[in-house]
Amino acid sequence: MSQSVFYWKGKEIREQIDIVSNKSAPNLVLENATYLNSFLKSWETANIWIHKGRIIYVGPDMPPPAESTEVTDCRGRYLVPGYIEPHAHPFQLYNPQSLAEYVSQYGTTTLINDNLFLLLYCDKKKALTLLDAFQSSPLHMFWWARLDLQTEIPREDLLLTLDYMKAWIQHDSVIQAGELTGWPKLLDGDDLLLQWICETKQQRKRIEGHFPGASPRTLTKMKLFGADCDHEAMTGEEVRERLAQGYHVSLRHSSIRPDLPKLLDEMKNCGIHHYEQIMFTTDGSTPLFYEDGMTNKMISIALEKGIDPITAYHMASFHIARYYGIDHMLGAIAPGRSANINILESPEIPLPLSVLSKGQWMKKAGKKQESTSAIRWSDHSLGKMELNWELRGDDLQFSMPLGLKMRNSVIMEPYSVTIDSSLEELSEEHDESFLSLLDRKGEWRVNTVLKGFASSISGFASSYSTTGDILLIGKKKSDMLLAFQRMKELGGGIVLVEDGATIFELALVINGGASDENLPALISKTKELGTLLRERGYRFEDPVYTLLFLSSTHLPYLRITPRGIYDVMKKTILFPSIMR
Repeated sequence: MSQSVFYWKGKEIREQIDIVSNKSAPNLVLENATYLNSFLKSWETANIWIHKGRIIYVGPDMPPPAESTEVTDCRGRYLVPGYIEPHAHPFQLYNPQSLAEYVSQYGTTTLINDNLFLLLYCDKKKALTLLDAFQSSPLHMFWWARLDLQTEIPREDLLLTLDYMKAWIQHDSVIQAGELTGWPKLLDGDDLLLQWICETKQQRKRIEGHFPGASPRTLTKMKLFGADCDHEAMTGEEVRERLAQGYHVSLRHSSIRPDLPKLLDEMKNCGIHHYEQIMFTTDGSTPLFYEDGMTNKMISIALEKGIDPITAYHMASFHIARYYGIDHMLGAIAPGRSANINILESPEIPLPLSVLSKGQWMKKAGKKQESTSAIRWSDHSLGKMELNWELRGDDLQFSMPLGLKMRNSVIMEPYSVTIDSSLEELSEEHDESFLSLLDRKGEWRVNTVLKGFASSISGFASSYSTTGDILLIGKKKSDMLLAFQRMKELGGGIVLVEDGATIFELALVINGGASDENLPALISKTKELGTLLRERGYRFEDPVYTLLFLSSTHLPYLRITPRGIYDVMKKTILFPSIMR
């Protein structure tokens, strides 16, 4: 059975019909269930028959007794569809499997995933086989097809070839293209980007926008290009403008934009009372944000803000499935759908007691159930990072007059470097540090100064970045060299060195960009990293996002990229990268 088209062979359908006709028995029955009927928008009572992952009957009857049928009494419980995350960035130190397994314990059993990591790091043929491998997961995994790389790299056309992009867009597991971080190029006449949008529309798939601060006129233009949804509304009025123009809107609540309480208040104040085109997203937050779950937290906030429970649960499931055209298989508890069901103590408590996904218990009576699926990352060209080159002292020469100044975790402004950056070690009396971006193949480097990151970080190395190239930050060049060397030994990772000793390390063995650890272990490590960095002067919300977005050209104003220091607003390389 392909999870994407949710297809059963004729023999399987006949077997299901026989069960409903009482000629054989289902695998599982949820008895005395009070469930959310998404079509009637009401709580109904029924017995729910499930067979091999599919809901095959919802009604008053029970099947004939059979030893092969597991019967679970749901009296006094409330059943809702499994939650769906429509905008996951699944390589934020965690990986898609570790993220999905963890958040399933909180009721999110479907992820719609960004493919940027796979475009940048994965062998082209093996990237698409990875999507196929995820179809055997007990959780539903769908994907986007990125149309731009969110940074400036040499010869982008060699990565985003026409045939490769078509293969992504046409893949069964891909249900949207975007997000459109490169929309200014579209407005400037990029017809190749427009061609890919048209190809997506021919496949009857969605286009996800990325339009922070966009004017009504710009939103209109992007609607004409084909954009269907946007997750960048930051005020109630921005939500209203998008709805008025026919967009669907994902309300965001993330580690750097925890906007949902404010958005819901402002939406009420500006007269929004209908939520059929509204859904929730956590927008690929970093590990610590998911410590207490994912979508369940957004439902809780909506309930606290007085949103009707049925509407709140629909924004986490039914609305999303209907938007993507997968409501024949997900988003509702009804015959023919996948058995993705959360069993709640009460509609006021969205954290489930038990979780079913594809008819398999992920959590039962509060206890995690073992999952048998596992992805072998090395089978898909995603093993340890191999750096077959050495970093030398003369690679750490700093003379650039223009540096990056942090306004917050992710916004970088230009500033004039006035300190003496030729020294081997910078003073801890200011918050300026050396900053290098090094090609993972060892071919080029970009050296400048970063202001505002910290005042006393000695040596810091990270292979986690937008492009997968190496970031070095620090006050002391010798410790920066040691941090790089230890990161290289780990096969990729994040390393903090102080006075010649490693005081923190996190191995990122999936091509230097993600860990193979489970999420609880990763949450613990990111807490430790955050504490160490804040003790040394980091003062913003999320250091992990800072590392990711230093090279991301969809945010203002200045970025350090493989092509050099890039002015986002002027779309210009100010200082090119230097060949080593």
